[in-house]
Amino acid sequence: MTSPRKILVTSALPYANGPIHLGHLVEYIQTDIWVRFQKMRGHDCRYVCADDTHGTPIMLRAEKEGISPEELIARVHGEHLRDFTGFHIEFDNYYSTHSEETRAHAADIYGRLKDRGLIESRAIEQYFDPVKEMFLPDRFIKGECPKCHAKDQYGDSCEVCGTTYSPTDLINPYSVVSGAAPVRRESVHYFFKLGECAEFLKDWTRSGALQTEAANKLNEWFEAGLSDWDISRDAPYFGFEIPDAPGKYFYVWLDAPIGYMGSFQNLCDRLGLDFAEYWKKDSEAELYHFIGKDILYFHALFWPAMLEHSGFRTPTRIFAHGFLTVNGEKMSKSRGTFITAQSYLEQGLNPEWLRYYYACKLNGTMEDIDLSLEDFVARVNSDLVGKYINIASRTAGFVTKFFDGRLDVPMQLADGEALDFLIDRLRDSAEEISGYYDSRDYNKAIRKIMELADEVNIFVNEKKPWEIAKRDDSYSRGDLRVVCAITLNLFRLLTIYLKPILPRLAEAVEGFLKIPSLTWQDAQTLLPQGHTINDYRHLMTRIDPKQVDALVEANRQSLQATAGQPEPHSQVRHAEHQQHQVQPIAETISIDDFAKVDLRIARIANAEHVEGADKLLKLTLDLGGETRTVFAGIKSAYAPETLIGRLTVMVANLAPRKMKFGLSEGMVLAAGPGGGDIFLLSPDEGAQPGMKVK
Repeated sequence: MTSPRKILVTSALPYANGPIHLGHLVEYIQTDIWVRFQKMRGHDCRYVCADDTHGTPIMLRAEKEGISPEELIARVHGEHLRDFTGFHIEFDNYYSTHSEETRAHAADIYGRLKDRGLIESRAIEQYFDPVKEMFLPDRFIKGECPKCHAKDQYGDSCEVCGTTYSPTDLINPYSVVSGAAPVRRESVHYFFKLGECAEFLKDWTRSGALQTEAANKLNEWFEAGLSDWDISRDAPYFGFEIPDAPGKYFYVWLDAPIGYMGSFQNLCDRLGLDFAEYWKKDSEAELYHFIGKDILYFHALFWPAMLEHSGFRTPTRIFAHGFLTVNGEKMSKSRGTFITAQSYLEQGLNPEWLRYYYACKLNGTMEDIDLSLEDFVARVNSDLVGKYINIASRTAGFVTKFFDGRLDVPMQLADGEALDFLIDRLRDSAEEISGYYDSRDYNKAIRKIMELADEVNIFVNEKKPWEIAKRDDSYSRGDLRVVCAITLNLFRLLTIYLKPILPRLAEAVEGFLKIPSLTWQDAQTLLPQGHTINDYRHLMTRIDPKQVDALVEANRQSLQATAGQPEPHSQVRHAEHQQHQVQPIAETISIDDFAKVDLRIARIANAEHVEGADKLLKLTLDLGGETRTVFAGIKSAYAPETLIGRLTVMVANLAPRKMKFGLSEGMVLAAGPGGGDIFLLSPDEGAQPGMKVK
């Protein structure tokens, strides 16, 4: 084994403004599995996180509830930690960004950036709420879209036509907070000169610190040019006041990533660790951030630029993952699939069922994953109970009944047949599975582990210990002892490989087998001769589909119970995360009108950026005999390389449209409100290019 590594791991900080739901858990389960694996390998791995606690939404929600922001974030911190603990997510420290440690590091980094000439102040004009006496963030202003004139659109973009604009472009704007018409006022703001960090960031984003698709995505920002970043907000604001700038506060996204440092500092102070050993410029320790792809911009541009130019180390790697859909769609309150962590646990569902299912889906890319509730039931019942648990349940009883729980392991049967080949096969798989865990390809790890479980079950089916047990002779008893001992050793090996995903189940197996906590190195050893085990007790039950039905129904009822009540603030702070309003249905058309539209299956043969276009990708579409060029406004949602080879649906008889970038010969169909939330239509398996969509 190589010498232990020093590793610091973080997950993105959940916003202290709402509950943890199944979508959030994708990231924390992904990170926890990785951390548990590293610890099983013997590495010095620390996992820290914190609640992200600052910003206008926190301040307004606390005011609405009649409590202080500090009271609100303390309550939510307890709720978040409860939910994470319920899903066996084991932080070394779970803290808060509203801490003296984070304040001190934020002030230090700001001061260093300022000393290096990377902070400047200048007056800007923005909207001010005369009733609440506060400057308004873009998402707290609504009005009429200046392009399509849709009503009640946010201050940064129209959800009907997709146009982006400044809040001052809105027609008849009003404050979401008070309803008053905002007025324009000037205020001095502080800016981080991100553009001056462009050359460093171009090199860093291509250094291997990011996934290829993430680096490609960020290249779009470099092509557009990096703008200065407004890092200040005006009072009233819940956050840290900027040193030497009374009434000015750090924007939440400045101190949020610094919260990683604050949480680790708190851990260092408690355990006597050396903070600088992990964060100094020439640190040999490794630093990994697990994040959602929606906050890549902040973590892969702002954050490394701040660290580099304030004299700290930059992340070793940033691992971005995709979003969660449920039954192929966004989580929906009306369908009962917007499920909180607390609701899942309260309905009595085993958290390790979900941990396992997510692991079956997760890989090292930014692809979205889907929680199919029907597949969830089938996969868990088939794999965990039908394949894995079944191995122990079919053999352990014979050991206690006939051999007083004692295992002796001669590696051959009475007729001379050697049985060590299967143990060698499982032990030799340790490094392959290890590589899958390390690269976050958990789906490949699961596939391999279940292949091995299938082989073990074939072995048990062939040897039929239940039939051997019926024969009362010394040869049969000897064979039964060997088959059961071999099988339970194989079960132990499978448990090692599953332990990062199923920590509580592994603990139960360790208790049943009467062994210490399993490490990865234990895959190279067997239970010793003469080892005794405890009586077997059932380790995991199957999912009853009625449990999942009850979970969905409970969440529908939760929606009905709050009908007519205002929606709580979103748990996230930025436009790309907001729950979107349902767009109005257009005026009706006749069936004859619709029949004129020729919809065809098309394969995306190539996709590429369009120079000079902010929203367009150039798609080359294969219609099964001819190709078409289409310019599609989906650049905000898709990296070109992720589309090549994919099937989609296009309007094939749309008149060609001459654009300044070339001739567009059709239209691909997509849904969504815009921004990162655009979803190309994809046909089911079996569709072929050129097929007519009926």
